[in-house]
Amino acid sequence: MTDFNRSVLPDAVRSNGATPNPWWANAVVYQIYPRSFQDTNGDGIGDLKGITSRLDYLADLGVDVLWLSPVYRSPQDDNGYDISDYQDIDPLFGTLEDMDELLAEAHRRGLKIVMDLVVNHTSDEHAWFQASRDKDDPHADWYWWRPARPGHEPGTPGAEPNRWGSYFGGSAWQYDPKRGEYYLHQFSRKQPDLNWENPEVRKAVYRMMNWWMDRGIDGFRMDVITLISKHLDSHGRLPGEVGSELSEGEIGEEGYTNASPFCSDGPRLDEFLAEMRREVFEGREGYMNVGEAPGITPERNEFITNPAHKELDMLFLFDHVGVDQEGSKWNTVPFEVRNLRARLADQQEAVRNAGWASLFFCNHDQPRVVSRWGDDSDRESRELSAKAFGMLLHMHRGTPYIYEGEELGMTNAHFTKLDQYRDLEAINAYRQRVEEARCQSPESMMAALALIGRDNSRTPMQWDASRYAGFTAADAATEPWIGVNPNHVEINAAEEFDDPDSVYGFYKKLIAMRHGNATVATGEWNLVAADSEQVYSFTRTGGDDTILVMVNLTGRTARVPAEVARLLGNGVSESQVLLSTYDAVHGVKSIARGELARWEGVVIQL
Repeated sequence: MTDFNRSVLPDAVRSNGATPNPWWANAVVYQIYPRSFQDTNGDGIGDLKGITSRLDYLADLGVDVLWLSPVYRSPQDDNGYDISDYQDIDPLFGTLEDMDELLAEAHRRGLKIVMDLVVNHTSDEHAWFQASRDKDDPHADWYWWRPARPGHEPGTPGAEPNRWGSYFGGSAWQYDPKRGEYYLHQFSRKQPDLNWENPEVRKAVYRMMNWWMDRGIDGFRMDVITLISKHLDSHGRLPGEVGSELSEGEIGEEGYTNASPFCSDGPRLDEFLAEMRREVFEGREGYMNVGEAPGITPERNEFITNPAHKELDMLFLFDHVGVDQEGSKWNTVPFEVRNLRARLADQQEAVRNAGWASLFFCNHDQPRVVSRWGDDSDRESRELSAKAFGMLLHMHRGTPYIYEGEELGMTNAHFTKLDQYRDLEAINAYRQRVEEARCQSPESMMAALALIGRDNSRTPMQWDASRYAGFTAADAATEPWIGVNPNHVEINAAEEFDDPDSVYGFYKKLIAMRHGNATVATGEWNLVAADSEQVYSFTRTGGDDTILVMVNLTGRTARVPAEVARLLGNGVSESQVLLSTYDAVHGVKSIARGELARWEGVVIQL
């Protein structure tokens, strides 16, 4: 089901506070990681023609929007999130003509295309950055350039402008001998941060965005967009710079201070986002924009996504995907249902009156949820837990995002050696924490990478049981850019496509419910049984219609919480069970016994 026959929400139904309701209020988004989706030319890397060749699969699944991770020209230091030319396609993925064909074919099927927008930083090979290396060039102030600390030899340890660490390991400053100064890079040294304080930078970004919108795309997913405004003192100095009025905080276990508090949700963020809305989106229809939002609280999400403020349609918040981490990302702790419930409840409550939520567990930066919080140890456990987490997510209020392969129950890669990883973050983190700072053992670091490393989501899409999972030809001369998960023989689209009881079949049902049921799409959300250690339950209410969602997020039998039992009264009939991770008969019997089987979830019409 595409937007050709997706129900239009009537104005009597409230979504994010806008009138009329936005088209995306009951839409589902599917993220594609192009280099891992479908390879058509045998070079081991997915391409645009590959995406086009799979549009019928995506239309059958029923999604409405395809979000493409970056396909722009890039040196590929961070798999395309380091862009050297915003207005060209990298030859790895094809050509601008291939992009035009993809747009046309997607639109013909009622599918919209949202492109990744990476404008907190560029590649150091971008023409803007190369020009900025000359202090006399008009681009000289387009990036965050700073001199070495007084009394230090430029380029030597300790000469950096402050002690900020990069999210990808090491210092957040890189010395450039040509300019004789340091530039700021919150991520890779090949990803210098743009200086959004400079109005010429913003104008150039908006021109580029308009160029793509005029070409026919349907919006943007904006990478780390909440990092574009930095905290500065009254003289324009960053925290920790010599003479700055702002302290940069304490040095952490890796030997650096944390830039996040000073680069996330900065003082001019609302101004910049509102300006972007005016300059790019005002007067256009049918688009959608979503911002990746590190450092943003649920309360700030409400403000930024409130249509009255004219900033962004929705944001990706990250507090809920950090519930199994403590301190460092790489210090993992056991998953607890109550922690996930508390974080998601905060997000839902914050947009009760205005604004909107993005719903996700998986993406290109997150591991596979079925391996992270579910159970992928055998087929039955994997399918049940994949369905349980799918049900939980999609029954919340907001716009659900599916990451490629999530609808199949794809698992983590289960890599055991460092040389199997391709991700810059993972490789740098191992070197930084194990070999340099020595703050983590090799064994615990490898365990953390296997659980939450980004490459877990980047193994090739599993289309069939052939040698390379159908991602590239079985007889291709070049192997895929990253190893294919060996379990593709059992877990693949060909195996699941025509099976209504498969994870794929279950996701089709979830999407159809979002499209056809206004209560699922926009109804009020209310938590039930906030103290249960195993069961996550809530109601969705629209007018006189109420739906109960109850999911056991553990591999053990769980008692139905007393608060839920009271809502159910004398039990339920099969006709009231709208969806189950088992089946309606099983759900009715479980409720009659006052318990839920392992990974059992039910959606009940009250």
